[in-house]
Amino acid sequence: MATVILVRHGRTTANASGVLAGRTPSVFLDHTGEEQAMRTAERLATLPLAAVVTSPLERCVQTANFALQRQENAPELLIEPEISECDYGLWQGRTLQDLAGEDLWKQVQSTPSAVTFPEGESMAGMQARAVAAIRRHDAAVEAEHGTGAVWAAFSHGDIIKSVLADALGMHLDLFQRLNAGPASVSIVHYGAGAPRVYSINTDAGDLSWLAPGLKAADAPVGGGAGH
Repeated sequence: MATVILVRHGRTTANASGVLAGRTPSVFLDHTGEEQAMRTAERLATLPLAAVVTSPLERCVQTANFALQRQENAPELLIEPEISECDYGLWQGRTLQDLAGEDLWKQVQSTPSAVTFPEGESMAGMQARAVAAIRRHDAAVEAEHGTGAVWAAFSHGDIIKSVLADALGMHLDLFQRLNAGPASVSIVHYGAGAPRVYSINTDAGDLSWLAPGLKAADAPVGGGAGH
């Protein structure tokens, strides 16, 4: 299969003020978020991205556009609603400090697979739709561009963590052990068998080693020689 680079949007005004933005419209990157997005765009510029897919929310579209501006032959930006932010329902727009006092907060931390947000969606449903969308786009990229293709998906922290948990074979109840910081890069290669996770939550480092494409193979005993 192709290789997907999972990119979280840069820091937003809501992130900076400790507000759970959710699907609130018109939440944009702040100055720090723009700088983070530009640094990530620099990292991605070393790769010819076969496709760029984004959540429809403005903060992800902004981050994706920074990356597209650095691509020599930029693909068309594809909007994918299924990798949009979790529907937090009545939690949306409230401060994290306030939410931490809710009984449901403890369940979100310990057993997210059992959580459904009030008048929102379940975290299990969030993971299911996001994983299905990422795998669908990955298969489409491979079909059109070959197994060596690399593409990018711009999304949100909980979405990316849930996709990574699936790729790692982790139960959703463990996904809070993962982190996906603003404008971070994580890399997954699905392959013919089990997925292979190459990085999680990186905000620096050369990515040009991905340009030749990753090949599906057995995991090297002892770790192998690297790239």
